[in-house]
Amino acid sequence: QGQLEESGGGLVQPGGPRRLSCAATGSIILSVYALAWYRQAPWNELEVVATITSDGATNYTDPVKGRFTISRDDDKFTFYIQINNLQPEDTAVYYCKKTPTSNMISLGYGTDWGQGTLDTVSS
Repeated sequence: QGQLEESGGGLVQPGGPRRLSCAATGSIILSVYALAWYRQAPWNELEVVATITSDGATNYTDPVKGRFTISRDDDKFTFYIQINNLQPEDTAVYYCKKTPTSNMISLGYGTDWGQGTLDTVSS
């Protein structure tokens, strides 16, 4: 249900911070979704970066642990990935995704992807 739109990407120097946002539109109830950030670096495979459940439990891929923080604000229909100490290897197109719980799937809720935002880390 609804659409996702990423924002916050751009050019940043190594070591700098960046917060990417994913806004959900379409009159959805964000709290029924598990949320995630993915990324695809040039010539690399799409990989999951971080996930957060509807209850707030988080998980991160090893390369970003300690630097990336996923969070959600369901009342604002938005979720985020805070990225600290950016490195050149973090350069990628970042995608947000929402996935409904099994109970919500049975009620007609579906998975949605954003179109991606490019985050470039370069000196």
